[in-house]
Amino acid sequence: MSLPFRRAAVLLLAAACTPSTAPAPAPAAPQANHAARGTITPARYVPPPARGSRARPEACLPGEPFAAPSALAEEAVAALDAGARERALACADEALRLAPRMVPALTARGAALAALDRLDEARLAFARALAVDPDEPEALLGAAELHVRRLGAARDALEAGLEYAVRGARSATRPPRKDKDLAARLELVAGMAENDLGRSHLALAHLERALAARPRDPDALYERGVALFELCRFGEARRAFERALAIAPDDAWAIHQLGLVAERSGDGRRAAALLARARTLAPDDFRDELAVDAGAFRAEVEAAVAALPAAEREALKLAPVEIQDLPDTEDLTAVEPPLSPSILGLYRGPPADEACTEADGPRCRSIVFYRKNLLRFARDRAELTEQVRVTLLHELGHLHGESDDELRDRGLE
Repeated sequence: MSLPFRRAAVLLLAAACTPSTAPAPAPAAPQANHAARGTITPARYVPPPARGSRARPEACLPGEPFAAPSALAEEAVAALDAGARERALACADEALRLAPRMVPALTARGAALAALDRLDEARLAFARALAVDPDEPEALLGAAELHVRRLGAARDALEAGLEYAVRGARSATRPPRKDKDLAARLELVAGMAENDLGRSHLALAHLERALAARPRDPDALYERGVALFELCRFGEARRAFERALAIAPDDAWAIHQLGLVAERSGDGRRAAALLARARTLAPDDFRDELAVDAGAFRAEVEAAVAALPAAEREALKLAPVEIQDLPDTEDLTAVEPPLSPSILGLYRGPPADEACTEADGPRCRSIVFYRKNLLRFARDRAELTEQVRVTLLHELGHLHGESDDELRDRGLE
């Protein structure tokens, strides 16, 4: 099979954009009284700043010149909650000048840097925090969210984020912490990571634990719906997305997924309306589907086949190419756990060097392209052409007996 990378939702802190106040004009200097004679006071000389020096940063708590590092770290967290990312970073840095090993300040610094898109520095800040206290759940949550939500295009980042989340959830439930809410947030991130790694059967347990503590968390409800959809439990997925939308009615991702569920159930009109609404709410995340009809799509597939080496074209005689709009549920659920409904292609049958059996049916082998999934995945016609080529090579790899892991290592995921 060939799976698209599910473009995960990225949650960004919005900056508080307050326009700077124009400086008040200085009062006009009094006119000199030339009749009055007195001493002349020369202007005080102010030396220019040394090259490379920086202005002293404004104090985080000007009214508390001797504020404790813990108070500064708390102020950094409050600034983050208010969307004041630069202030949060300044307060965290001030705390760290006084207490360089203070884990809450390092954690707040990492969160502020992540919000400012300074991701490498954020990763280092969380690494410093965890070097001091490897089991601090807030620091583990920050590191997990950074790797899953912000760096999750790479499998290694997802795997790292999953480890942070699992360790953090375990730590948050142990004395003296025993913070159920924090543990639930970590379980949510673990579920997100498993979903994005294509292991939705493992995501469900994390998401059930998250919802046990936070039953009205729309993100956890959404991720549970994704896991159920990926496992072909479409009725349960629909109910999960509807629960999420009852709490957050304009969540474009939940609306989009609900549209995919409607499409799977054959309700084309409702699916089109939901998918269109998701595009309206989040045009950067959901584009119009490429306008490629069945004939033009078939031409793309035929061009990819024609470009193969002669030996591969000969191999295709064993596995005729088919085109379908969407995968059949029977094909998806023929294995355990089920295949994702979002797969781009599928190889049916045993490898070329194995004999067919009665269970394989009269058409022992075939390669299937899923038109709607490919059109939804590709951003433009050039990407469609490339993805059809990659999907064909991926399924040919299965014909030759290669596993998904081996194909991933060859860049054919």
